Amino acid sequence: MSDGGTPLTGIVDSRAAEILRRVSPPVFADRVLEVTAYGAVGDGVSDCTAAIAAAIAACSAAGGGRVLVPAGRFRTGAVHLLDDVELHLAAGAVLAFSQDPDDYLPQVRTRYEGVDCHNYSPLLYAIGRSNIAVTGPGVVDGGADEEHWWNWVRSPAPHEGPAKQRLLAAAAAGVPVAQRVFGAGDHLRPNLLQFVDCRNVLVSGVTFRRSPMWTIHPLRCTNVTISEVTVDSHGPNNDGCNPESSRDVLIEDCTFDTGDDCIAIKAGKGPDGWQPGEATVGVVIRDCRMRAGHGGVTVGSETSGGVSDVVAYRCSMSSPDLGRALRIKSNPERGGHIRDILFADIDVGVVRQAVLEIALDYGRLTTGEHPPSVSDIELHRVRAGAAGCAVRLIGLPDAPIRRLRLRDCSFGTLDGPDVVRHVVDSDLGPGRGEPEQLPQR
Repeated sequence: MSDGGTPLTGIVDSRAAEILRRVSPPVFADRVLEVTAYGAVGDGVSDCTAAIAAAIAACSAAGGGRVLVPAGRFRTGAVHLLDDVELHLAAGAVLAFSQDPDDYLPQVRTRYEGVDCHNYSPLLYAIGRSNIAVTGPGVVDGGADEEHWWNWVRSPAPHEGPAKQRLLAAAAAGVPVAQRVFGAGDHLRPNLLQFVDCRNVLVSGVTFRRSPMWTIHPLRCTNVTISEVTVDSHGPNNDGCNPESSRDVLIEDCTFDTGDDCIAIKAGKGPDGWQPGEATVGVVIRDCRMRAGHGGVTVGSETSGGVSDVVAYRCSMSSPDLGRALRIKSNPERGGHIRDILFADIDVGVVRQAVLEIALDYGRLTTGEHPPSVSDIELHRVRAGAAGCAVRLIGLPDAPIRRLRLRDCSFGTLDGPDVVRHVVDSDLGPGRGEPEQLPQR
C-alpha cells in the first residue's frame, strides 16, 4: 500500500525520525551514592525521607551521578529530584510511599487535571530541573488503595468535588496560580510522578503500582524518554503516562494495565491551557503494550493548548477491559487543535467499544465558546480482532472532524454499527459511512 508513490512504512518512519532526532536520554556522571550511606533502612518501617533527600542533594552538589536504592523496602514521603541525578532502583528495591497525606506537605506548584495550582507534592517530583532520571528494575509503590487516596474521588463526602470546582472557578476568574492553594482538607490527589518545567528526562525500567491518580506526568518538559516501564495501577483516574504541554517525547517498549487511559497526551484545560507555550508537540509512541484501560493511546481530554505531531506505531493492545483502542476526546469548552496524528501498525485483539473513537462532545457537552479543531488524523494498518464497532466519530456542527484517513485497516468481528457524525473531507474506507464533502473553493 502506498500514498502518492511513497511506501506507507517509509512515511511512518520518516515522521517518527523527524521527532526522534531531537530526543536523547540524559547522561550522568560516573558517581554512585547509596541511600543507606545516608541513613536509609530498607525494613519497610523506618522513615527514609530525609536520608533519600540527603543522598540526592549530595549527589547533585558533587556534579551529579546515580543515587542507588538497593534491595529492600524503603518507606518514604515525597522524593524531589535535583539537577544531574539518576535515582536508580536496584532489583528487589521498593520505594514505598507513605499513605499519610501530611507527608506530601508543604504544597508545591503542580497541575491538577489540566489546571495549575499549589497542592500536595507529587510522590516523585521535580520542578525546573535538568538531566534527571528514575531508572532500574525496582518498584515504585504509591500506596493508594480504597482507604487511601482512591476514596477521595468517591461519594460520600469528604471528596474532591468541591475543591475541583473552586479550582476551576479560580482559573476562569484569572486568579494567579500563587493564590490557588490547596492541600489538607481539599482532597485533590497528587500524581505519582510529576516533573514540571524540566529538560532531559529519563524514566526507564521501573514498575509503578498503586498511584493516587495519574502515574507518569511530564508537564511542560522537553526531551523526555520513557522506556521499558510497567504501569500496573487500577484506581480511579489511574492513567499510565500523560505527557502534557511537553515537546519531543519518546514512549517505547512499555506495558500499561490501568484504571484509566493507558497513554493520554494532554495540553492543559481552559485558561491555563490557552496561555502561550502550552502545546504538546512531537510525541513518538512505539512498541508498547496496552491491556485494561479507558483508552489505549489517547489524545485529550485536556486539549486547550493544542496537540500536534504524534506518531504511534508498532503497538499491541487487547483486553475485555479496554474501552477504546485509539481515542481522541475534547469538547467545546476546552478548544485547542488536534492535528497531524498518525497511528500505524497497531494490533488490537479485543476492545470493548470502538477501535477508533473521536468524540468532541466529551462530558456530553455539545455547545461552548471554544470548539476544538481536529484534522489530519491517519490510521495505517490498524487491525482488530473483535470490537464493539470500528469507528465512533462525533464531530460538532461548527467543528467537524476534518481529513481523517484510514488506509489498509481491518476490524474483525463487530458487535454494532459505526457512528459517523459531522465528519468532512475524509476517507474512512469501504463500509464506514459517508462523510460530507466540503464545497470546492
